[in-house]
Amino acid sequence: MEILQDLAWRGLVYQQTDEEGLQELLNREEVSLYCGVDPTGDSMHIGHLLPFLVLRRFQQAGHKPIILVGGATGTIGDPSGKSQERQLQSLETVQHNVACLKAQLEHIFDFKGKNGAVMVNNYDWTSNLSILDFLRDFGKNFNVNQMLAKDIVASRLETGISFTEFSYQILQAMDFNHLYENNNCKLQIGGSDQWGNIVAGLELIRKKQAEGAKAFGLTLPLVTKADGTKFGKTEGGAIWLDAEKTTPYEFYQFWINVDDRDVINYLKYFTFLSHGEINELEKQMQEAPEQRAAQKALAADITKLIHGEGALNQAINISAALFKGEVSKLTAAEIEQGFKDVPSFEVTEEEISLVDLLVNAKISPSKRQAREDITNGAIYVNGERKQELDKVLTKEDRIEGKYTIIRRGKKKYFLIKYGI
Repeated sequence: MEILQDLAWRGLVYQQTDEEGLQELLNREEVSLYCGVDPTGDSMHIGHLLPFLVLRRFQQAGHKPIILVGGATGTIGDPSGKSQERQLQSLETVQHNVACLKAQLEHIFDFKGKNGAVMVNNYDWTSNLSILDFLRDFGKNFNVNQMLAKDIVASRLETGISFTEFSYQILQAMDFNHLYENNNCKLQIGGSDQWGNIVAGLELIRKKQAEGAKAFGLTLPLVTKADGTKFGKTEGGAIWLDAEKTTPYEFYQFWINVDDRDVINYLKYFTFLSHGEINELEKQMQEAPEQRAAQKALAADITKLIHGEGALNQAINISAALFKGEVSKLTAAEIEQGFKDVPSFEVTEEEISLVDLLVNAKISPSKRQAREDITNGAIYVNGERKQELDKVLTKEDRIEGKYTIIRRGKKKYFLIKYGI
């Protein structure tokens, strides 16, 4: 199936500047295309993923992806629909963020072979540009009335927008023009909010390049959730690609818990499973939704892509151990992921009675209640029920000498750490 047909089947095409012309180009030659991200933080979150996954689909179809990390545009900030201006960051912070984002993007693309991905930084071709050159060579090509009509800019006119953010679309247009001129890049893709910037780039290419120069733009739809809440957000905040901010286990769990109403769309958007595989998963979901086969396939595919097979296996192992209550089978590293957000307590003694631990760690409110909890079978140590009132925790009760996991009732977990 042709790449544009595949994108249409997956629901990944929102707007195109010239559908027929782009199809002819893709049929005729290997196309270089790009997508960019600004380093406004030191990690991307899953809301950034979709355009880059589409870029990878083009690579798999034989085309050449260019990944742009905006070391220059990141110092400015793309104007958002919010009323406030973005907080400007130091050049040092931006360059640190560039390095972090590059490392994350390297997991997604193949950088080898004939159509190996290329990673670029727009700081390289803008940092030495003088203000006079900027105004004469580029600013002269932009009509202020047209710039004011762009949706994002227009939405900010009542509350105000600085010249810095107003000029962002010129900088992004310069990127497209530079890549067209130096990398034969003829297509830019991005989220639906990038339409105005993409069109500005096409217009600049038309004015700056030789007569007949032709480039294209394609935008993707906004990812939504059936329940009306914002995609990629949880009670704990955004789902980050950085394993330190969102552990692979937490990342995996986000996808495992996707609503049945969303999962097939997300399989189309975020995985590289074939049409046949996705259709089969849809059939399984309709026949046996309780097995969550579609969610498991979604979580496995995207977690492996972002964090690697080892991290995926860890996430599956943690999930299975918690579901079955077999926490003693977890490694210390897996415990650190799976119990990252549960209440914890540090023990400094070599040995401590279970009753005292329950009270000291505030697992039970009093010694009397602690004894009742133990007698009633409500207390588990590393997954095993303990009903001995004289139970003393020793080194044998520690997993890899670091942790003991206490469970009270069915779901209340507590992590005991040792600072001896």
